[in-house]
Amino acid sequence: MRFIARHGVHDWEQTQTQPFEVDVELARDLQRAGLDDDLERTVDYGRAYEATRQIVESTSFKLLEALAEAISHELLADFDVNEVVVRVRKPNVQLSGPLDYAGVEITRRRSAGGPRAGRRS
Repeated sequence: MRFIARHGVHDWEQTQTQPFEVDVELARDLQRAGLDDDLERTVDYGRAYEATRQIVESTSFKLLEALAEAISHELLADFDVNEVVVRVRKPNVQLSGPLDYAGVEITRRRSAGGPRAGRRS
């Protein structure tokens, strides 16, 4: 996913927009969705995209780590998934040498007693 947003440590990064790239992997058992060909038994990736877009574009974080944590928290809370992997890349990072991007990757799992823990599909 690609977004234009304001994230970074420097003051100018909080006011000037820059591109950000986000990859999200959502883990859950998809067998019933595949067998039944039923959207209700899987993750609606349009909704997952919108949830991610809302966080990236409406909030400013200093750290990519904080942005990734916010995305993972929201997706675990809003979707019936067991695990989420979030990768955030900042392609136009300004350092003293050549660099394709700065980025982070986090993996978060649903706790045994967390939201949706007792839900079955």
